[in-house]
Amino acid sequence: MQIFIEAIDLNIWEAIEIEPYIPTMVAGNTTIEKPRKKWSEKEKRLVQYNLKAKNIITYALGIDEYFRVSNYKSAKDMWDTLQVTHEGTTNVKRSRINTLTHEYELFRMNPNESIQDMQKRFIHTHN
Repeated sequence: MQIFIEAIDLNIWEAIEIEPYIPTMVAGNTTIEKPRKKWSEKEKRLVQYNLKAKNIITYALGIDEYFRVSNYKSAKDMWDTLQVTHEGTTNVKRSRINTLTHEYELFRMNPNESIQDMQKRFIHTHN
């Protein structure tokens, strides 16, 4: 998906990777979100990258995943949620790989156990 989006426009991928651009202005001592009618053409273009990214992501989703992320305002939030849902965080994946590797290394045939019994034990442990 990343390759597909980058091929369309690197700026769209940046809206997913970083954060969407939000036009702001200074009012007194505070920075506030700029009203849409005061956006410059450049600001409109920068905001549009997030909207395009959201469109691409939602177009690629099934109905369940669409409803999971459709209320997010940023493509980054959508992407992060989908990534954790489908891949898990890096630490979770690493931990799962370590656990499975350890289980594999410890898995041995018991005395007087047939291959079929061993298969059943394996399937029972992993369901």
